[in-house]
Amino acid sequence: MPESYDVITMGRIGVDLYPLEVGVPLARVETFGKFLGGSPTNVAVAAARLGRRAAVITRTGQDAFGAYLHQELERFGVDARWATAVAEYPTPVTFCEIFPPDDFPLYFYRQPKAPDLEIHPAELDLDAVRDARIFWMTGTGLSAEPSRSATLAALAARAGRPAGTPRTATVFDLDWRPVFWDGGDDSTEAPARYREALAHVTVAVGNVDECAIATGEREPYAAARALLAAGVELAVVKQGPKGVLAVHRDGATADCPPLPVEVVNGLGAGDAFGGALCHGLLAGWPLDRLVRYANAAGAIVASRLACSSAMPFPEEVEGALAAGAVTADLGAPAGPRAGAGS
Repeated sequence: MPESYDVITMGRIGVDLYPLEVGVPLARVETFGKFLGGSPTNVAVAAARLGRRAAVITRTGQDAFGAYLHQELERFGVDARWATAVAEYPTPVTFCEIFPPDDFPLYFYRQPKAPDLEIHPAELDLDAVRDARIFWMTGTGLSAEPSRSATLAALAARAGRPAGTPRTATVFDLDWRPVFWDGGDDSTEAPARYREALAHVTVAVGNVDECAIATGEREPYAAARALLAAGVELAVVKQGPKGVLAVHRDGATADCPPLPVEVVNGLGAGDAFGGALCHGLLAGWPLDRLVRYANAAGAIVASRLACSSAMPFPEEVEGALAAGAVTADLGAPAGPRAGAGS
């Protein structure tokens, strides 16, 4: 039997075109850096950087940007066998503006449709999904068909694992992006779709806005309790500069303050947090250590300009934990000290 994966993620991919000029409005930016992007893809990169065998299920356009993304996945050590091309749609591009410490507007170009929403249930390698120690899916994957049906099929495969099969977690990254849903912020469909997925996962991760979509609750402890009531075993509520709250069904609780960081670009912090969370879950760490480690990984990426290429290696995370703080690097101007639990 082939070796199973530590982590398989599923969903969004694209090219991030980030300004190389901090604090400059997009209309006046003249130089950009090109990076692999997309939250679940970045999570796979983060897990691979920490030594885990990772793969991503996604789709790109059949174009030059799609070829670039495949090259980057290979460079980062993420298995791209399920990153297939769609001829009908272009590879998505995302721009951002960078105004540290906490203003990073995103501009998504995913029209007429993003290829990563064209994942079909019949194309899934359900055996690989079933056997992965961690399967990671996102709210964006529920926003349109056929991606929604494919995501739910993957969750059903996870739920149907034979008794005794080794498993670590099925993770729902709540990943609320209203621009991808009919109705936007007023979408009436999203809460129902989130509840449907919550019934099939063991871990839910989201910030307070995302938890509100999933549960109707914004207060962190109330949101965590609502996620547990929906069926998950571990609820992780990210609170930005207030840190991270994690509550397990067995009663264990970790309310961890943020690791201080001089913020350059906060956009990749949550993805680094996710990859490190997977790493700690696979290692079987106690809840407090798990969350502190993930917090530190997120803080490191918040101190850097890029996302995927900024994902930390284990020695960097341990160094940040030992130092008790992260300072901005890459020569970029830094914002005030802030938390990275976003």
